[in-house]
Amino acid sequence: MAEDFAIAPEPFDSADARWALAQYVAELVARFPDGFDPDRGARPVEDAFTPPKGVFLLLRRDGAVLGCGGVRTESAGIAEIKRMWVSPELRGRGAGRALLSALEEQARRLGFSRVRLDTAAELGEARAMYAKAGYVEIPAYNDNPYAAHWFEKSLG
Repeated sequence: MAEDFAIAPEPFDSADARWALAQYVAELVARFPDGFDPDRGARPVEDAFTPPKGVFLLLRRDGAVLGCGGVRTESAGIAEIKRMWVSPELRGRGAGRALLSALEEQARRLGFSRVRLDTAAELGEARAMYAKAGYVEIPAYNDNPYAAHWFEKSLG
């Protein structure tokens, strides 16, 4: 069951967003066998998570930032979810699914008909959540060096 938390847009360059993204990177560094270097992948352009191109969300409980995620333009009519992270203390409590739903809703509001995402082999719980949320595995649509699985979902 979902806990009492709030999910709302946040400027991608705010102090809270930067803090959440640092937590995201730190977790990937710890979980990936060879670490994680955010500079190896394509960095988002400065306004990728700013309407009308996209949006960045923070998940908070009692004012504390405990999750984040962004949706940005991948190609015509298709959004991409990036940098989704939920604090371990909220996992298994509906926060990840709520954040994913909020990102999908933002993609709809921005006019996208489909959403894509990629994930690493080490993130099995994320893959399970995406499958339960109706995502289907597709061939690679990008060259993310950390991705091993690519997914898509129709927002119709």
